[in-house]
Amino acid sequence: MKETKKTAIGGQAVIEGIAMRGQKVTVLACRLPDGQITTERFWNRQVNRFFKWPLVRGLFNMIVMMIDGFKYLNLSMEKSGFFDEDEENEENKKAEKTGETSKNKGNKATQTLVSVVSAVFGVALSFGIFMWFPQFLTKMLALKSGNGAKSVIEGCIKIFILVAYMWIMSFLKEMKRLFEYHGAEHKTIACYEKGLELVPANVRKCTRFHPRCGTSFILVTVIVSILVSAPLRWENLILRMITKVFLIPFVVGISYEVIKLVGRHDGVLSRIVSAPGLWLQRITTSEPDDKQIEVAIEALKGVLAHTDSSKDKW
Repeated sequence: MKETKKTAIGGQAVIEGIAMRGQKVTVLACRLPDGQITTERFWNRQVNRFFKWPLVRGLFNMIVMMIDGFKYLNLSMEKSGFFDEDEENEENKKAEKTGETSKNKGNKATQTLVSVVSAVFGVALSFGIFMWFPQFLTKMLALKSGNGAKSVIEGCIKIFILVAYMWIMSFLKEMKRLFEYHGAEHKTIACYEKGLELVPANVRKCTRFHPRCGTSFILVTVIVSILVSAPLRWENLILRMITKVFLIPFVVGISYEVIKLVGRHDGVLSRIVSAPGLWLQRITTSEPDDKQIEVAIEALKGVLAHTDSSKDKW
């Protein structure tokens, strides 16, 4: 079937649900422990025109999506029963009876501090593995190569780390479910783009691969970073890494415009550029079941209720 439109609607898989983002609203749909589907609507931020300019909007949208993404992920955990609230409430009741409330508050404060420290450590570790280690390894492997060749080798190492990480994560039970909801999100959007009725039977027939996926964006960002960092010299790895950090807004901005361009067209060049990202989605998306598709449909319908079809263009 030929696609009838290119929508600007996108989504994010969360715990037992999907956060679907449209022009005006984001709708979080989750499957509750009792089997019911709950939806919650959030109005999107109104932003200054400056943040809609080419190259600027890429970094701005990425920051907004990261902040909102954590919010929707935490909400989905609460809604889906990922946290055992009953057990926590029972512990609080016991603590009140024994007069240990202040102790529990102290424990919670300690847990919060540990979570923050863990998050900071995790970011630092990821930065070291994905930024410093590829540079260090490249310099060791290609001592006599030019700057351009070293940048390509560094990029290949980064892609290998990225693919290996996602492949390993795909074996975790929670990630398998997340990747299935990711597939449901893509298939539902594809169904809408084809102009088909949003029912599980139609969604099931659609593809789970989409060129505007965040997975594709990450891969395009790595490729663009290879081109941007090619002229940088390798004598001082610390200076090179600091320079690359300052270039991140520029790299993200270009990558966003590339994904936006690819998402608009179906030409040969667009297909070539989107091919690596679509291949990587074979890891980050899985075929969903009908219940997961139902959640994605509810999320998309909630967004469409506040969407002007005449302006819904990517």
